[in-house]
Amino acid sequence: MTAQPAPDSLAASPAPTASPVPASAPAGAVAPAIQLSHVARWYGNVVAVNDVSFTLGAGVTGLLGPNGAGKTTVLHMLAGFLAPSAGQVLVLGRGPHRDPSVYRQIGLVPEREAVYPFLTGLDYVRFNARLQGMRNVDGAALRAIELVGMEDSMDRAIGTYSKGMRQRIKVAGSLVHDPQVLLLDEPFNGMDPRNRISMMDLLGTLAEQGRTILFSSHILEEVERVGTEILVMVAGRLAASGDFRAIRTLMTDRPHSITVRSSDDRRLATTLMADPAVFAVELTQAGLSIQTAQLGAFRRLVAGASRAAGVRLLEVVPADESLESVFDYLVRR
Repeated sequence: MTAQPAPDSLAASPAPTASPVPASAPAGAVAPAIQLSHVARWYGNVVAVNDVSFTLGAGVTGLLGPNGAGKTTVLHMLAGFLAPSAGQVLVLGRGPHRDPSVYRQIGLVPEREAVYPFLTGLDYVRFNARLQGMRNVDGAALRAIELVGMEDSMDRAIGTYSKGMRQRIKVAGSLVHDPQVLLLDEPFNGMDPRNRISMMDLLGTLAEQGRTILFSSHILEEVERVGTEILVMVAGRLAASGDFRAIRTLMTDRPHSITVRSSDDRRLATTLMADPAVFAVELTQAGLSIQTAQLGAFRRLVAGASRAAGVRLLEVVPADESLESVFDYLVRR
């Protein structure tokens, strides 16, 4: 996945490969599956999305942000429901708005319920197969239903389904035509833990097959379970993009918190406090809680400090390198 945020945002990887490929790229150039260039969308005086730029290739990317950040608006522009008020949205090199040829390559799972309750699960997925012009409607529908594990319930009316089951049948409908790009808005809502893990594994498998998957979620554990690539939106703007672990290393104004356990924590603490790379050490039941602004320097320091103190290191664990830590920092800064 490659991503290019707005100029004032935090980027994890400014490699040349992250640069957008223009719509008029030379013959033979590989265009990204998804490309947004300085995209804005407003409703009257309300700006929902403001100057957002990124590109995505094959893989799974989590779209994060608080309520009202613009996540659903971005997904709806990619799906062709909305035209951008400014900038350019491209899916597989074409603008999706009012272009049915692009719809054949997009699978969408909307957050809102969009399923007739009187249809059976099989009816619903078959209906989507017919809309997509599939030649073997029944075969395509059964394959998609099997992918999401709904074979035993496919002949029941959707009105009798639980929230999680409705989500899974919506995913089956989005997959029935084997799309290259999959857009999912809060796809795991209502699923029990077993089905949530199964769906995450399915997304990983689809990504390994070369598909581009973008899904929004407000549950950070879901994103971290599927992969590390993220887009974080705050107040309609792209705040960060890339591998969240790489983004964490760029947060130089936020100290790194590390938990260290050793054979003699008190002796090790005395040695560590003498080094300028360490500016806080606290003795806790879990071990030493250490604050440092120089993570790389500390990793080198702790091994030498343990030898100098004559103690044995048992564990060195970053305490705030999670996606939750990165998200909290980006939303609150």
